[in-house]
Amino acid sequence: MARVRHVYVPNPGHKAGGARLLVTGLLCALAAAAGLWCRATYGAQVTADEPQYLLSAISIAEDGDLDIADELAAQRWRPFHEAQLPEQTKPLPGGRRVSPHDPLLPLLLAPAVAAGGWVGGKLTLAAIAGLLGAATLWVAVRRFGVSVGVATLAVVVFGASLPLAAYGHQVYPELVAALVVVAGAGALTGPLKRGGLWLLGSGVVALPWLAVKYVPVAGALAAIGLVRLWRRGDRAGAMGLGAGLAAAGLVFLGLHQAVYGGWTPYAAGDHFVTGEFGVVGFHPDYVGRGQRLVGLLMGRKFGIAAWQPAWLFAVPAVAALLRQRPAGWPVIVAPVAAGWLNATFVALTAQGYWVPGRQIVVILGLVVIAVAWWVDRVRAWSLFTAAGLVGIVSYGWLVVETSTGRLTLIVDFWRTANPLYQAWKWALPDYVAENAWTWPLHWAWAVALVGLLALGSRLTSR
Repeated sequence: MARVRHVYVPNPGHKAGGARLLVTGLLCALAAAAGLWCRATYGAQVTADEPQYLLSAISIAEDGDLDIADELAAQRWRPFHEAQLPEQTKPLPGGRRVSPHDPLLPLLLAPAVAAGGWVGGKLTLAAIAGLLGAATLWVAVRRFGVSVGVATLAVVVFGASLPLAAYGHQVYPELVAALVVVAGAGALTGPLKRGGLWLLGSGVVALPWLAVKYVPVAGALAAIGLVRLWRRGDRAGAMGLGAGLAAAGLVFLGLHQAVYGGWTPYAAGDHFVTGEFGVVGFHPDYVGRGQRLVGLLMGRKFGIAAWQPAWLFAVPAVAALLRQRPAGWPVIVAPVAAGWLNATFVALTAQGYWVPGRQIVVILGLVVIAVAWWVDRVRAWSLFTAAGLVGIVSYGWLVVETSTGRLTLIVDFWRTANPLYQAWKWALPDYVAENAWTWPLHWAWAVALVGLLALGSRLTSR
């Protein structure tokens, strides 16, 4: 039988011991928890969709359901949202009010919110940031053969900077989804026997319940699993996985009709005036959205490289993966492509009331692994470290400013006094407040990123 190149046999010479995993996870968790008191806006500790997740968690903990009508009537948001709360919900039959967001995150947060309020919820997310850091390190070392030192460096650099550190305390499902994806990648690059199949299947099922926008990434993981099972001759395993996922899909649709009154949670939202699928835009300009291919990375305010320049290493890393095709490469490339294209062409906006990078956090754990793999092979760890320190300083500076009331994480974070960001931002296109330099800088960076792709494809591995 032909060798299946994306099956990886763990290298016994590459191990991340339990103590290293624990310390790495702890550092990532502490970086996330450092932002616990960062204010989202001047009128609220949390804002936009965050209060909705917290209200749903309160309802699950106290009432055992998703109906937040009584929580809205009692203004249960007051401890974390001083200003009047935009409700987001429309009345459903029987007077129910259901937040237009999928329920898995509130379900995960419910015990902590019941015990410790919004602080408990945020601390839970910080703990998940730690789990993500440890899982990413393990997969990078055991499945992709990255040296322990470089893998640890990459995980800590990215785990202690935007956007990963911020979503360890922002109340969104992004970091949970990133953990699920990394776990799925670990399963796909392992033996994929009973335990691996359960882990993969559970992850694929869980992603839409965290947010329906994760369906493309879940689909990419499922497709790789099905292809691998089929190619190795495990027809029963492939059919079992396919049937299980199909059944889970039908349950998802049926429960959404019963709870939300539509195929997605957006059916319960009061702002989708043309129906639930208005969430992708009422008159989407897909050509115009193409600028996000560059902007998600290089945008002055919402591009992730603006706040952590080390993300630029992702471009040559992915190119090198495509050129060299090491064992396991589709498990990184396919979900990353699905997530990036979804954030580019399907998401309503890449620039909203959230920390930069929200739409792509789901795939960034895999990007960290790709960067670690490439940096390890071209021995670029010193340059990577220098860029990474800039991003760590930027995050720390922003934490201080938004915890002391000088700025907020949502409204005006780009006004930071951080001199590193203020110097670097002038080289980046501003898509929020377009000016004469926006598009020249956009195309200059497009050319530069193509150059980085060429660089990555030319540099060979050790």
